[in-house]
Amino acid sequence: MKRYLFSYGTLLPGRAPAEIAPVVRRLRRVGRGRVHGRLYDLGDYPGAVLSKTGPVIAGQVFELPDDPDVLEKLDEYEGFDPAHPQGNLFVRKRRLVNIDKGKRVWCWIYVYNRHPGNAPSVAGGDFSKLRSR
Repeated sequence: MKRYLFSYGTLLPGRAPAEIAPVVRRLRRVGRGRVHGRLYDLGDYPGAVLSKTGPVIAGQVFELPDDPDVLEKLDEYEGFDPAHPQGNLFVRKRRLVNIDKGKRVWCWIYVYNRHPGNAPSVAGGDFSKLRSR
């Protein structure tokens, strides 16, 4: 069974820091995707807060390779511990993501697990359009 990841920030090709870039290069790009929610600029990285309706977050959908180590390495990078999700800065959730041509696929997405406070939202929900950091 194919598994997918919706990436909207530092897990995008060209945005991935050196410590996770080799893992990101193993992901197979499927296409552009959109999910309802608001994207916040948290300084060095963005954070997604999902919603059922309203604005959208733009990103990319990737097929994960058939290797459990890939998801484990992504979890480690995002600081996600599935055994203790309440204390994590990000949590990994499955959501239906709209991709081009009206298709929808279930994707893993790393969701910000805090209140964004005074963090500004990313205009248009597209982190890839912000200047490189």
